Amino acid sequence: MADSENSDEMPPRKHSGFTEGCYEWVEALMTALIAVMILFVFFFRLNVEVQGKSMEPNYCEGYRLFVSCTDRSFKSGDVVVIDAAGTKLNERIIKRVIATEGQAVNIDFSSGYVYVDGKPLDESAYIKNGITKQKGTTKFPLTVPKGHVFVLGDNRPVSEDSRFTDVGVIDTHYIMGKVSFLLSPFHGFHSR
Repeated sequence: MADSENSDEMPPRKHSGFTEGCYEWVEALMTALIAVMILFVFFFRLNVEVQGKSMEPNYCEGYRLFVSCTDRSFKSGDVVVIDAAGTKLNERIIKRVIATEGQAVNIDFSSGYVYVDGKPLDESAYIKNGITKQKGTTKFPLTVPKGHVFVLGDNRPVSEDSRFTDVGVIDTHYIMGKVSFLLSPFHGFHSR
């Protein structure tokens, strides 16, 4: 009688190897997707869009940038994204670091040369003529305070940057990150 009772029950259903494989793939894919989302929320910013002409010709209006938020050691030549709260302009800006804390900056507006620690800055890698003739409201020479950077736009005639008191030297806490590369138009994995 016990045998007839058991025969009415259905045997436990076994999953095929294919189904188990699919479940494993979905689980792995979801884990990877969550890990990537966490990385981008805390360490990177995608799709930061260039607005304005202050960084032309290297970063033109409408370009989309990939920004790394992890490396907080800034050096001359880095292109950084600055939060709107970091200036009196009330907008996010993209500029190039020229000098870091403790460095002395001077601009000879008659010759157009930028000097850092008394030496002319070689800017040939990112601006054509390397000339900065447009004066701002910042007094020179100046020494960059601790925890700050001095920034300039690549397109000096139109850039509002550290030459102007509305921007001034930037507290590094307001730097959202460094530009790692262009997302569109894509030119490779390097910053300009």
